[in-house]
Amino acid sequence: MVISRSPYRISFFGGGTDYPAWYREHGGAVLATAIDKYCFISCRYLPPFFEHRLRLVYSRIEDCHSVADVQHPVVKAVLGMLRFDRGLEIHHDGDLPARSGMGTSSSFTVGFLHAMYALLGRMTPQGQLAREAIHVEQNLIGETVGAQDQILAAFGGFNRIEFKRDDSFRVDPVILPRERLNELNDSLMLFYTGLRRTASEVAATYVADIGARTRQLTRMREMVDQGLEILSGRDSLDGFGDLLDEAWKLKRSLSGAVSNTQVDELYAEAKRGGARGGKLLGAGGGGFLLFYVPPGRREEVRERLRSLLWVPFRFDTSGSQIIFYSPQQDYAELDQARSGGPARSFRESFPVSGPGTLDKQT
Repeated sequence: MVISRSPYRISFFGGGTDYPAWYREHGGAVLATAIDKYCFISCRYLPPFFEHRLRLVYSRIEDCHSVADVQHPVVKAVLGMLRFDRGLEIHHDGDLPARSGMGTSSSFTVGFLHAMYALLGRMTPQGQLAREAIHVEQNLIGETVGAQDQILAAFGGFNRIEFKRDDSFRVDPVILPRERLNELNDSLMLFYTGLRRTASEVAATYVADIGARTRQLTRMREMVDQGLEILSGRDSLDGFGDLLDEAWKLKRSLSGAVSNTQVDELYAEAKRGGARGGKLLGAGGGGFLLFYVPPGRREEVRERLRSLLWVPFRFDTSGSQIIFYSPQQDYAELDQARSGGPARSFRESFPVSGPGTLDKQT
């Protein structure tokens, strides 16, 4: 059995410039961090004693006879890419809900790739995990998604990520004194709105015509380096919150689907309580709200948003990891010996002839 753990992320600036429709022409960059909320994936070879050959447990339970029967798009795409044809059981557990703007889908893709390679006995570099996860989501599945989530899930850390026109990327860790990093972390508050949406559907409302949003995206890209200047300086971090406020206004202008009346009111209420700025995480439409709040105003903001779930968090540095690895028999030889070909179920291999007995196999 193998268990992988991959972090979710928070993106501060540059979101939208990580879509290939943009960075292949203009280049792009984001400033973002992984956090200590995780996606856990466990994989094990399934013993050949069941009616099914594949079992998936996530928000649904799938018992399948072949990869072609699998409904989960990422699992189906990855197993097909790896040409995996053995019995397999997969379990998914996440600290945060799906479709909430935290990069949960990409963390699942990275974590599943990592777990599968480990199950096959292969070490996988972080860059390979990120590139293959991007390929799975953008090309094999055809989702309208960017490229930052997969990189942050694979690498972890607080990073400036640059996206180049040739589809390559560069990950530069943000180097700050521990006190400054803690000050920023202590000034951020995360709230769950309870509104769930599919990121690719929201993104599709502006990515399809992304060239018409050159002014907004160019400015959002500039904010990446402006945010870094604030962090690396000695002045108050409140300017970081003010920059988030400007970025949110730009993001709202990308599409009418990015925000809604309920989110706008929650945002305004947080600012009345002392928040300097914030944003809906991910493509928009719902999910988690992030705010920059000076430490002395945190309790007031929390009280004003008491209808929402407050989620404390810390920055993560680990990236995707294999946290449990126990090699086991893969049953491939047993499958072949019993069936003379593709594995059959236990019942097919050992027909029951009566209560408590099995027909003798010759």
